[in-house]
Amino acid sequence: MSDTQSLPVLAPGVPAAPRARRLPPWLKRPMPVAEAMLATRRLIHGLKLNTVCVEARCPNLTECWSRHTATFMILGDKCTRRCRFCAVHTARPDPLDPEEPARLAEAAAHLKLRHVVITSVARDDLPDEGAGHFARCVAAVHRSRPGVTVEVLVPDFHARRECVQAVADAAPEVFNHNVETVPSLHKRVRPQARYARSLETLRLAKQLRPQMLTKSGVMVGLGETRAELEAVFRDLRAVQCDLLTIGQYLKPSSGDTTGHAPVERFYTPAEFDELGAAARALGFAAVASGPFVRSSYFAETLFAQSGAAWP
Repeated sequence: MSDTQSLPVLAPGVPAAPRARRLPPWLKRPMPVAEAMLATRRLIHGLKLNTVCVEARCPNLTECWSRHTATFMILGDKCTRRCRFCAVHTARPDPLDPEEPARLAEAAAHLKLRHVVITSVARDDLPDEGAGHFARCVAAVHRSRPGVTVEVLVPDFHARRECVQAVADAAPEVFNHNVETVPSLHKRVRPQARYARSLETLRLAKQLRPQMLTKSGVMVGLGETRAELEAVFRDLRAVQCDLLTIGQYLKPSSGDTTGHAPVERFYTPAEFDELGAAARALGFAAVASGPFVRSSYFAETLFAQSGAAWP
């Protein structure tokens, strides 16, 4: 993440202008090159694995890789959907790699991970939308690393019960699916997704495996209102969602021809504190709210804060 974006530094509520400005100071990060980060990079590349850290251009990559943590991205690096907030390429996906679950488990063992996060591109081209592959990856990690917890961050599977069931039956400790934004912005930001469908996917997961924690996340700064965000928090609690992440949307590319949604404004750290407090008051077991919070950032910490017992 560079210190500049093609967006201005904004006070709350001020619309974006097209010329470039520096990011606000709380959105600047040091970029040290640590030996641990390089070791993580070598391992992941050597095992021919994808990570959402790289593919989604996550601003936390350096910090996480320096701590020997990474979020594995399965099912290839080409997505069948085109969300306007995401840096992952939209293209015809490659065939499934049957050896990927074993390689993922090997990487988790080498990194000595205690909490493994597995996400994926959307695979609407597959009969089960990738649910069976998710299940095989979860099972491989559990077999190779007894006592390790697994968190899956899944697409919506079109809220198909049999797909959600396949993943839930693999017994991940956390089932995560992000609603991403408020209903009024879905058509613009997530044109191939539906807000109600995302809620139904989370509801099904909790219904099918009540002891499994469910989790979701929202981005702010896309033009939503505070009232809309609080309504989303209430909707998530209504489907018994346990964990919530709230983070600042940052446009993953510069220029106006990329198709990525612009940042409407940058929330201040104080505003993130207020949003986190509002969510906790609704009864979430744990909430992470801050400018750099992402679905899998310090995921093991949020899991621990929930009070769930480690295996």
